[in-house]
Amino acid sequence: MKNLLKLTGLSLVAVTALSAGGYKIPEVSTNGIALSAATVAHSHGADSAYYNPANMSFMVDEHNMELDLIYIGLDAVNFKGSGTQAGEDIDAETENFLIPSLNYVSPAIGDLRFGLSVSVPGGLTKRWKESPAIESAEEFTLQVVEVNPTLAYKVNDKLAIAFGLRVIHSSGIVKSSAAASRDLEGDSFDYGYNLALAYKPTKELEIGVTYRSNVDLTEEGNSKLYIGNTKVYDGGASVMVPLPALLNVALAYTFDTKTTLEFVYERNFWSAYDRLDFDYTGSITNILVPSFDDPISKDWKDTSAYRLGITQELDTVTFMAGMVYDESPVPDERVSFELPDSNSLSVSLGGQYKLNNAMSIGLSALYSMRESRDVKNDDIEGTFSHSNVLIVSAGLGYKF
Repeated sequence: MKNLLKLTGLSLVAVTALSAGGYKIPEVSTNGIALSAATVAHSHGADSAYYNPANMSFMVDEHNMELDLIYIGLDAVNFKGSGTQAGEDIDAETENFLIPSLNYVSPAIGDLRFGLSVSVPGGLTKRWKESPAIESAEEFTLQVVEVNPTLAYKVNDKLAIAFGLRVIHSSGIVKSSAAASRDLEGDSFDYGYNLALAYKPTKELEIGVTYRSNVDLTEEGNSKLYIGNTKVYDGGASVMVPLPALLNVALAYTFDTKTTLEFVYERNFWSAYDRLDFDYTGSITNILVPSFDDPISKDWKDTSAYRLGITQELDTVTFMAGMVYDESPVPDERVSFELPDSNSLSVSLGGQYKLNNAMSIGLSALYSMRESRDVKNDDIEGTFSHSNVLIVSAGLGYKF
């Protein structure tokens, strides 16, 4: 019973990821999706405000704005049990989402440029309708929206730096159905920062370095706890989970054919997620309920992602393609129905068409293929598979 109760613990961040390990979403614009987010050193559109705001210093001196609408489709993850769970064969729900994003870069103000990015850098959802998954993950939903104002300073014709403020609103819903159940909703506003550098030693070579700080999501809300059909707690609850720090180091080279190759090494500091712990404003004195309050070990590890993008510029059309290999931060002993995570390989393509000197349109798609994962730990014995992801984006750019 105690293990069953622990399984119902809230994990607002243990949600289905997209094309990335853990629960981050690095593809937040049409170009970002087309290039598998390999757009850190060679970023010259409005989405520079997100991917590398230092590059805003080298953009044409005008207002630059882009609005994107992103579709995300998540396959129904399959779990097939083995050993002690032999015979179990269940599917999670298929999920579909539409997510808007906005990026803006101002004209130069002396040696300064201002940028603003409104994006969804993490989250989404996982839902199951069958046992044993519903005992811990009937629904796990995390919604994250980041407003990121940035300021870039042009040091000289080859070097620029930037600083930004991360303002993040997150909200979560958790439901589980078992002998002991939880129904919780919470939200929070939290803050962090980001730093960026752009260095162009030659006209062909570009170097970019960016860092986004860890942001602790301090979810606060209401929790209802049940033993059977008896409500044993209805009151305030809070939990802290990290949106981890992220470091990108990128190198891009443009050939005489206007073909640009970019490689990005990305380091994700997931080790910040070492455990999950809850606080309740009221007393939980029922002999079974304290299990809801036991800290849950996560022990996630820092991971790497390797991104490659190619851009071909023509007179009115730009073609893009990308590839990324991303590691999962979840160790075998911590894999759960809330996040059946695994390593992934993603491929992407897209294009942008210049309608006139002021407007452009873009379309891109990314397909993420996640590895099947065999799991044997204290709670799960079996294989997770069919967790692929499709992302499609359409964008409208405007300069004035």
